[in-house]
Amino acid sequence: MADLDVSVRDRISILKRLSETLGTSDNERVVLIGDVMLDRYHHGYANNLNSTAPVPVLKITHTEENAGAAAHIAQSLSSLGITVDFHTAVGKDVDGDTILNNLKKLEVNITGVQVIENHLTMVKTRYFGSRESLLDRPQIMLQTDIEDPGGIPNYISSRIRDDAVQNVEGSTAIVISDYDKGVISKESAQCLIQEASKHNIPVIMDPKLTGLDRSSGATVVIFERRGLDLLRRRLGNENAHDAAMELVKEHGWGAILVLGGNTGVTLYHGDGSIVHTPSSIVNPRQQIGLHDAAASAISFALGNGHNLVESSILASAACDCILESKHGDSILTRESLMLRIDEITWTMQISDR
Repeated sequence: MADLDVSVRDRISILKRLSETLGTSDNERVVLIGDVMLDRYHHGYANNLNSTAPVPVLKITHTEENAGAAAHIAQSLSSLGITVDFHTAVGKDVDGDTILNNLKKLEVNITGVQVIENHLTMVKTRYFGSRESLLDRPQIMLQTDIEDPGGIPNYISSRIRDDAVQNVEGSTAIVISDYDKGVISKESAQCLIQEASKHNIPVIMDPKLTGLDRSSGATVVIFERRGLDLLRRRLGNENAHDAAMELVKEHGWGAILVLGGNTGVTLYHGDGSIVHTPSSIVNPRQQIGLHDAAASAISFALGNGHNLVESSILASAACDCILESKHGDSILTRESLMLRIDEITWTMQISDR
């Protein structure tokens, strides 16, 4: 096992370079393809139990709606100053319109979004509750999912793929956000990865564990810590490093980025080295959107010529932005990321004295 020892001073230097890139970059164009959903959050107080069943009664005080999954990445990329060629599909319904309107507000180009007649847009609804005047931070009580049982028609998926492939040349990075809901097939993913390889363009993929063969050849794939641990047990490996290296070799990845929440981010590089970047957040407020923030940050960094190690350090700072944000407020912005980098750098400089 080869831990790559990045010293405090080296990390500070990397963070300063990343901050400079964030402050000056203005010519990135990212091709983004993936499934979308509407994230709906109901917030309220759960002070009592139902009189006829042992379930809490949630008194809803306010509701938020945000474009989620790949649409959430699109918004973060746009907020980082990146031009996004977004390829996905929504239903021709109220929820689909809400997603499109949210994208328009952040000036995301939606010409690559297919609107499907007689199709239900996927909606993920979460109910958060707390005890009034007692608990400050709400807890999730229930989650409901609505999606079209017929899935996305194959001809729509093929159209999305063809449009995305045509936009690869001249882009600075490709992001594939796969929730296994029909937009991304193995053929689609492999067409994009192979086209990107022809032009030496990095591919960042957030795959489902059940469809890892779709991601073969990606520059970096994103897992949660528990996801890699599940794969480790399936493979029969004793530690995460051995499992990561076996997966990298099997699928031809450049690296695996593992998100550990408030324990930080770990990069398992294809050369066998490991780089762990600790989190700067002690008491996280929430973690919805970690994958999207990491994918956005890595595509920004790689697209601007930073290497995988530097990109993983930026991804860690991006995850910290999400961990510290309020529920429903998880779009990564250039300003919030630069501020987080400044805070991390300042803390590291103090500790290095």
